[in-house]
Amino acid sequence: MARIDLGGSWSLIRKADGSRRRASMPGDIISALVAAGELADPYRGRAELEAQWVGREDWVLEREFSIDAGWLGRRDLFIEIEALDTVAEISLNGRVIGTSSDMFTRLRLPVAKALKTGVNLLSILLRSPEKLAAKLAEDLPYPVPASVYPVTSPHRNLLRKIQCMSGWDWGPCLMTGGIYDGIALVGLDAPRIDYVRTTTTRKGEGRWELEVLVDFSAQAAGRASFAIELGGAKAVKDLVVGEGEGQIVLGLELEGIKDWWPAGYGNQPLYELVVRSEAGPGEADRLVKRLGFREVEVLAKADPVGRSFTFKVNGLEIFAKGANWIPADALPSRWNRERLADLLGSAREAHMNMLRVWGGGRYESDDFYGLCDELGLLVWQDAAFSCALYPSTPSFLRRVEGELRHQVRRLADHPSLALWCGNNEALGAIAWYEESKAAPARYIVDYDRLNEGTVGRVIRELDPSRTFWPSSPSAGPQDFSDNWHADTRGDMHYWSVWHEGRPFSAYLDVSPRFCSEFGFQSFPSLRTAKSFAPESELNITSPTFEHHQRHPRGNTIIIETMSRYFRMPRGFRETLWLSQVQQALAIRTAVEYWRAQRPRCMGTLYWQLNDVWPAASWSSLEHDGSWKLLHHEARRFYDPVHICLFVKDGVVHAVGVNDGDRHLFGVLSIRLRRFDGELAMDLDTDGDLQPRSATLLWKAALRDLPIKPEEVYLAARYEASQRGKVAYEPALVFGVPSRSGGKAEVVRRNQLFLAEPKRCALGDPRISETWSEDGSGPILKLRSEAPAFWVTPEVDGIPGRWEDAGFYMLNNEERSLRFVPARGQSMPSLAELRAATKVMHLRGSYD
Repeated sequence: MARIDLGGSWSLIRKADGSRRRASMPGDIISALVAAGELADPYRGRAELEAQWVGREDWVLEREFSIDAGWLGRRDLFIEIEALDTVAEISLNGRVIGTSSDMFTRLRLPVAKALKTGVNLLSILLRSPEKLAAKLAEDLPYPVPASVYPVTSPHRNLLRKIQCMSGWDWGPCLMTGGIYDGIALVGLDAPRIDYVRTTTTRKGEGRWELEVLVDFSAQAAGRASFAIELGGAKAVKDLVVGEGEGQIVLGLELEGIKDWWPAGYGNQPLYELVVRSEAGPGEADRLVKRLGFREVEVLAKADPVGRSFTFKVNGLEIFAKGANWIPADALPSRWNRERLADLLGSAREAHMNMLRVWGGGRYESDDFYGLCDELGLLVWQDAAFSCALYPSTPSFLRRVEGELRHQVRRLADHPSLALWCGNNEALGAIAWYEESKAAPARYIVDYDRLNEGTVGRVIRELDPSRTFWPSSPSAGPQDFSDNWHADTRGDMHYWSVWHEGRPFSAYLDVSPRFCSEFGFQSFPSLRTAKSFAPESELNITSPTFEHHQRHPRGNTIIIETMSRYFRMPRGFRETLWLSQVQQALAIRTAVEYWRAQRPRCMGTLYWQLNDVWPAASWSSLEHDGSWKLLHHEARRFYDPVHICLFVKDGVVHAVGVNDGDRHLFGVLSIRLRRFDGELAMDLDTDGDLQPRSATLLWKAALRDLPIKPEEVYLAARYEASQRGKVAYEPALVFGVPSRSGGKAEVVRRNQLFLAEPKRCALGDPRISETWSEDGSGPILKLRSEAPAFWVTPEVDGIPGRWEDAGFYMLNNEERSLRFVPARGQSMPSLAELRAATKVMHLRGSYD
């Protein structure tokens, strides 16, 4: 095989006037215009508005490349483009070699008739997506509506393009185009390997049967040989192939294979499968895949509650802990493996074991799924449809079938891929629009033709081993329940707290079987705010700041909720920070209660993990990958062993959750402390936790406590061993039990306000700072004289974060922290960090 990478420097031509500028590909048009100085960075200020014309223009990408005469003798010559955005005509040396109308489909375009020795000119005409969408809308026999946002490009649902490029309630409208994930000229004399799909069957301890299905294309009839190899085991098959597409199946019996597990349940061993096709000495095509051997299923069965929804891996029922994933950036030129590794690594650090690839984004890159395989992050994969109705015209359905036939065959062998889902909220959207409410039958038929007749049919055909779930949320196949409010069947999206303005306690009114979306917004950090707003606009109601808030009522909801729970902050910085405290409290309230409902609830995926640009949003990671307080909190509330604290119906509960496979023998210490740290109640109780369980360890009615809820807070400490009891001698509720020995291997703690924090008279913790450094870098030691809540060392102007934030400190407690620089950044000096760090805490946020 011969291959020429065609990435690098291209010319970008505006078709209307013929003007040229350099463009780096893989990349996108808007990024090229920014690099050329013709557009301001669309993330700065309101510059996004000045970039809207780009999507209304036709553009041409051109580059030259040279080949020698040896290329022309090859049987199979083609241009390979992994993702072309979106409606395009591709020409080589003035001859059209192909067209595209779906950015989710790989292109392999034959070039033998157009290629020549010496210099060749490759040209790609990219049509205006906005104009084409408008034309498609005009041609429809009836309207097919989609949700629109403050800055939006209409009719995005008629294009097979990333849906959120047209704007969303957390992202900009940047209707760019370009070449993504790679482009190359390829020459072959052997049969071309198009796809490889495997089936793995467990035969015993460490023993698996591997079946390998190879889809190939041959440019001429003749003899060929196909071979597979994994870990020293090999299989070869010789045959005569005909011209055109074909399939061949080979198999291996494997021994000594270790199971692949989700994060937190075991390791992620990956084995390299090499597939070769040969048509003579030295003539071969080769494809390499990394396989993980595991069994995965989704248990969605009728039960006394309704219908369960549980992921089961290698015979174990897994509590799914994670978040929703959106594209890594609004500008595709900024997609790269390093950025993905940073974001996904942060998910793993927060004890996540699952991400939902949301349907308004894209089928992610090979790097994304490969990293999820390595990290043990299960993937819930939506098909690329979201928050809209979609047409069911024959041409649209043909495009969708083509993209699914590519994507399913591309992705099916990743051990991390756990479920295919038909769409995000497209089922529920039938009830959103005036057009569909007036004629529901028409749109239900469209939905069924697309989702069941095309998406579901293709996925079930090509990947029968995995569950196809019809929509998210959904009560299951052929069940059209309202899964925004009903919590007994399938997966739920619960948005009543954000959209309906209900209190955080409303999270305790539902017990989802699996909650795949729920969220609460916050403002970005001060450092992120400064990245898009000038000093004069650092105000949450300034034009720039409001431009970076895409939910029409977002700021109002944040501030109204803040006034419900907290005393109003003294300034802009404190307002930003307190919004992140509030977000962390909201999501923690939901997750802790739902984890405590195990096994009724078996998964929580909050909205959302990451941001596509710097803005106010629901994310737990800021646009640059920094951790918001929510992500620090997630590392605590997703801990495999955790004490969930909540008040429901006037009763405070402490529930121990244990995701591990070992029995924990422990003690739960319950302390009611005044806000100066003084003890008001002291109780130790048995804390044994069975494997993979949630256990009520203690509860008490607020009215029975010896002090008013607003005068104390609850501090819980859990100590346990896997081998034997961490002993104590029971005592009266208000007595002080004596410990009688035992060594704790697991120590966890949590705390809970029993009334709204604004009603509590917090003491000034007078936190002191001591700075030092060693060979690993600066160290910040904090000491608190009184209980302190959501303690956060914030860093202004230096990319990175302190290793913990948003934590609780007891009176006279000390904490030592290290700084974690952002990806690609060096460790700052102690002096730089000291000047840039400000320690925030709840009492210090208001006057």
